[in-house]
Amino acid sequence: MTLAELMEKLGGRLVQRGAAQNLSAVSSLQTAHSASLVFAEDETTAAKALASAAAAVVLKPGVAASYASNPSIAVIESEQPRLWFARAAKLLHPELPCEGIHPAAVIGEGAELLESVTVGAHAVIGKGARAGERSRIDAGAVIGEGVRIGKHCHIYPRVVIYPGTTIGDRVIVHAGAVLGADGFGYVRDPETGAYTQFPQQGTLVIEDGVEIGANSTIDRGALGETRIGRGTKIDNLVHVGHNCEIGEDVILVALTGISGSSAIGKGALLAGQVGIGDHVRIGPGVILGGQAGVFSGATVTNEGLKPGTVLYGTPARPLKQVLREQAVLARLAKNRGAGTRD
Repeated sequence: MTLAELMEKLGGRLVQRGAAQNLSAVSSLQTAHSASLVFAEDETTAAKALASAAAAVVLKPGVAASYASNPSIAVIESEQPRLWFARAAKLLHPELPCEGIHPAAVIGEGAELLESVTVGAHAVIGKGARAGERSRIDAGAVIGEGVRIGKHCHIYPRVVIYPGTTIGDRVIVHAGAVLGADGFGYVRDPETGAYTQFPQQGTLVIEDGVEIGANSTIDRGALGETRIGRGTKIDNLVHVGHNCEIGEDVILVALTGISGSSAIGKGALLAGQVGIGDHVRIGPGVILGGQAGVFSGATVTNEGLKPGTVLYGTPARPLKQVLREQAVLARLAKNRGAGTRD
C-alpha cells in the first residue's frame, strides 16, 4: 500500500518525500526496514525514528526541530501518531484468505455458513448456527446450537460458544474463551444446606467490534441478558458474571472479575485484578486502578472528581485519599511504637 493510500484513509500531513512510497508493514525502531512504518511521540524517539532504516515515520508536529538529518525517509505529521500508527497497522495487515470448510469439521443440520466463511479442522458448528461472510472459526472451536456470529469475526482455536449467544460484526474471540456458560447462581435450602441452581437460561449478546482475550469467560443471563457493548476490549483471564451490562468502549484488564447483575458505564477502565461485587454500578468514564475493589451493591461515579482521577484500594477511592489514610496509619503506628518503648 502506498503512503498516499494510507493518508487518504487516515489523514495526516505529509511534510517530507513523496506519497508514492510503498509500505508493507509497521515495525519497531529496532526492526525497521525499507518498507516499514514507525512512529514517534517525543523528541527522543523522533530523533531515533528519523535515524532508522524505516521508509516512513508518523510523528507529532514540533517534536523534531528538523527532518534534514534523513532526507530519504517520508515524514507524516499527526496530532495522535500512536493512533495513526495503530490504524495503519490494521490496513497494512493482509486479511487471512478464505480456506473454506475443513473436511474434519462437523457441521450441524441447518447451519448457515455464508460466503467465504472459514471453518478449521475439528471445529463443531451446532444445528441452526449461523456465521456471516468472511468470518473465521479456527480448529477445535465449538459453536453451539443456534448461535449467531456476524461478519468479519475471528473465533480462535478451542473457543466454546454456548447456545443462546449472539455475536455482532468484527468481533475477535481469542483461544480458550468460553462465552454463554451458566452463571454461578444457587438457592440454598436452609433445612438441609443443599444448593439448587437458580435457572440459567438467559442470553448473551456481544456487540460489534468487541475483542475478548484468551481464556476469558462471560456468562449468559440467568433469566434475562448479559450484554457486552460495542467496541469493548477484554483482556485475558477476565470473568464477567451473569446479567451484567458492560457499556461501550470499556476496557477490562487481565484477572478482573465482575460479579453478577453489575453494570459498567461507557468508557470505564478497570485495571488488572479489579474485583467487582454483585449488583454494582460503575459510572461512565470511571477508572479503577490495579487491585481496586467495589463492595456488592455499591455505586461508583466520577461525580465531584477531576476527569481522569484513578480510584484505588478497597473500597475504591481516589489515590490522594488512599495516600493520606496510609500516612495517618503510619504515624499512628509510629507513635504507638514510641509509646511502648517508653
